[in-house]
Amino acid sequence: MSNSPVQDSYSQILFDGLPEFEPGWVWLVGGGPGDRGLLTLHAVNALRQADAIVYDALVDKALLSFARPDIIVEYAGKRGGRPSSKQKDINLRLIELAKEGKRVLRFKGGDPFIFGRGGEEALQLVEAGVPFRVVPGITAGIGGLCYAGIPATHRDINQSVTFLTGHDHTGEMPTALDWDGIAKGSQVIVMYMAMKHLHGITKKLMDAGRDPEEGAAVICNASTPRQEVLTSTLAHIADDAHNSNMEPPAIVVIGNVVKLRDGLDWLGFANGGKILVSDPLGIKS
Repeated sequence: MSNSPVQDSYSQILFDGLPEFEPGWVWLVGGGPGDRGLLTLHAVNALRQADAIVYDALVDKALLSFARPDIIVEYAGKRGGRPSSKQKDINLRLIELAKEGKRVLRFKGGDPFIFGRGGEEALQLVEAGVPFRVVPGITAGIGGLCYAGIPATHRDINQSVTFLTGHDHTGEMPTALDWDGIAKGSQVIVMYMAMKHLHGITKKLMDAGRDPEEGAAVICNASTPRQEVLTSTLAHIADDAHNSNMEPPAIVVIGNVVKLRDGLDWLGFANGGKILVSDPLGIKS
């Protein structure tokens, strides 16, 4: 079915003036945390023009429908504990496609530059003489918390947020992090890829003096119809997540902003739940 003149007019207004995707370029594009409505207009513009798409595991495949049907589409996802594409091979494939004169879209979940290896890929493109553009996306550490009804910041609770990854390049718990410093100085901690080492991480934080009764939550499949949210405390979140069979992809948040969820679960309310009017931290008193 062809678009109506009104639809064509809106489309022209939306995309008029946005960048042209030139042959031989690679665009590193963030697809957001999961809800396709959070995709940016720049990302849609890229999808509409691309000749080749190399996409990650956390990208909603439905988003590929914005692209032309005759393009090259290749999966290059990485999932912990499963066979995955090697980063070196992904980098080389991006370069190869660009050198063929194709407009190459590297499509990633979340944001390319937040634990998405976008920086690694961009540096390889620079070394190979391939021009690139970065299209930011809403990262799960922000969007996922919002969909769970947990604000990343609240002026009466925290003035800082720390983002960290739960494993290093070897797959082990990061040893380069100053866990004592994080425990003492980070008011709210948002952790990516932390499920595997959650017991060890929470122990390190408590050993460094973090309050065991502090709020904690795990958000799985954030912003998608499969989203699950588990709230607990720092002392019990690892056991509770294990006993509840919570699995990646997941975001873990540590901080008393979690305790605001009962009054801010807008998504639960939209789906028939109740909002509890409460002041769990005595903010108003």
